[in-house]
Amino acid sequence: MILNQKMKMDICKIYRILSFFLLTFLVSCSVSKNYNPNKKYPREQLQHDYTLLRNILEEKHPSLYWYTPKDSMDLYFDRGYESIADSMTELQFGWTVLAPLTSAIRCGHTGFSMSKDWDKFIMYRRIPSFPLYVKVWNDTMMVMANLNRKDTAIKRGDFITAINGIKSAEMINTMFNYMPADGYAENVNYIRLSSSFPYFHRNVYGLFQHYFVQYSDSSGNQKSALIPYFAPSPDSVKKEKREEKLIERKITHQEKQENIRSLKIDSAFALMTINRFITGNLGSFIRRSFREIRKNQTENLVIDLRTNGGGNIDKSVLLARYLAKTGFKVADSAYSKSKNFKPFDRNISKTCENNLGLTVLTKKRSDGKYHFGFWERRSFKPKKKNHFNGNVYVLINGLTFSAS
Repeated sequence: MILNQKMKMDICKIYRILSFFLLTFLVSCSVSKNYNPNKKYPREQLQHDYTLLRNILEEKHPSLYWYTPKDSMDLYFDRGYESIADSMTELQFGWTVLAPLTSAIRCGHTGFSMSKDWDKFIMYRRIPSFPLYVKVWNDTMMVMANLNRKDTAIKRGDFITAINGIKSAEMINTMFNYMPADGYAENVNYIRLSSSFPYFHRNVYGLFQHYFVQYSDSSGNQKSALIPYFAPSPDSVKKEKREEKLIERKITHQEKQENIRSLKIDSAFALMTINRFITGNLGSFIRRSFREIRKNQTENLVIDLRTNGGGNIDKSVLLARYLAKTGFKVADSAYSKSKNFKPFDRNISKTCENNLGLTVLTKKRSDGKYHFGFWERRSFKPKKKNHFNGNVYVLINGLTFSAS
């Protein structure tokens, strides 16, 4: 489903679970330095909020049963409720209950995130974790770095076959059950594990003082080692915090823009990189870029969208209009399950403008859904001025998503 981003109508994104869910049970927790990550919330309160979440998803989520049938989804809902057997911290509740639930929906726009209080608390903190970073593909895990620098038992390039008796293939599949994905396209989760394996291992399996790791070296020799967890020293954390703040101060506005989008042209190619369709004055950047490409008479264009997770659909349409040779449509169907978000207005952000948009821009049809006729009917024509007619190469990977 694709909706008008200007009106902020991307219904699926509204269900980024904790953006409205954690509000109900973290309202008493200050956003200040007094935040306590070890605070436990009563079982009854968590069950109440979980039931509220289930009701919202069942009544308002447009694609709840696209990939997971209702009877299976009901089973996941019931299982999640039953898993709230005692009081829990925010971290426990998120990773024990919410992560596997939202993963089961298989909607790439539906996941859970920690509260703003947690994000502020953890921003400049490094906490203990599994010590090895790994590159993950298929059922393979190759060691890329060891946070315990003095530990030389396992080296970069070694292949992990099991951790604490759990084989690599089983471990990867289990972790995937805690991550959102669109349908069964798991390529994005290989990237997530490869970039943050210690983070996911800690949150899914917990923290251990030592890990029994079975692995093979570059010669194929089977080995094993008992390695300690990574425990950052207070001094190293303070140093990293000072360095990060120093780096932040040095970044100019122009550099920030370049990190979002950039254009480089040489004698043979033009390389356009767009890392998101949200900020960065993209409209003027896209128009200016194709003007420069025309003036340079460049015949080959490479568009790098490998880290573009989406954003404003209008901006991606603008980019496509400079490339398309014929008219095109963005969506064959764009709809909402209901006319508004009642009775859950207080639990969902920006309901006033969203309800207004649903009322004005949608119309109920025979299937019982409220359709956005604009996106279903609208055909976009290619740009005439500065249109690119050469060879186009688009770079994508698992992170290329949504509007991109």
